Amino acid sequence: MTIIHGVQTTTLNANYLCYTKQVILVEMTEGNIMSGGQITLTLEKREILGKGLAKLRKSGVVPAVLHNHGKESLHVMAPYGELIKAYQSVGKQQPLTVTIDSKKYMALIKDVDFEPRKHTVRHIVFNAIKANEKQQTEVPVTFLADIEIPAEKAGLMVVRTLDAVDIEALPKDLVDELTLDPSSLTEIGDKLTVADIKVPAGVTLITDADHAIAVVEETKAQMSEEAAEDEEDKTAQVATSTDSTESQK
Repeated sequence: MTIIHGVQTTTLNANYLCYTKQVILVEMTEGNIMSGGQITLTLEKREILGKGLAKLRKSGVVPAVLHNHGKESLHVMAPYGELIKAYQSVGKQQPLTVTIDSKKYMALIKDVDFEPRKHTVRHIVFNAIKANEKQQTEVPVTFLADIEIPAEKAGLMVVRTLDAVDIEALPKDLVDELTLDPSSLTEIGDKLTVADIKVPAGVTLITDADHAIAVVEETKAQMSEEAAEDEEDKTAQVATSTDSTESQK
């Protein structure tokens, strides 16, 4: 199994993309790669709209649209497997090059629509971008690997309150993810915020710096144990008060 953009994945036929709330299944294959490492994808213009899209999807083709800097949007399509390879490679964080009628566009995947029952991709939205214009996108935040969290070692619970943040950067500076060092989380109440993220050069955080990302709390078992102890203390206090009252009579 592999982690891609913070999502657990496993190998499956590229002609099928399945997801649940926590798992996306994709084929781990290389997409078409330009010199310089950028992924390329060829899209074909389509005239089919509305009700005709269902038949298009049954034929193994996914409809898509390219929004182009205020110009008329281009309705396009591509074989399911090719779109999935591209999405698996770049997610929503990295630019790719799309070719439409021999014209090339730098683009970001803005939105992916899934069929709710079969969980297959049924539509993708691309945004054309310019190399010299900053872009805003959402990237996952993960803990540095192989870092032991003192709070967890002490039997406490680290609650993640934010899994991704919004950033702004030129296309060449966009990143797949940002990382945090969790070694400062030691006791109840300790927390990490967006301000604790160290971003690379050229990247600006858009999410509020005070927004908590992780907080140390007691486990449910610990809270239940404390609640039981409090209840015992209250019972003991009531018994003591009753004994005192009866002795005064």
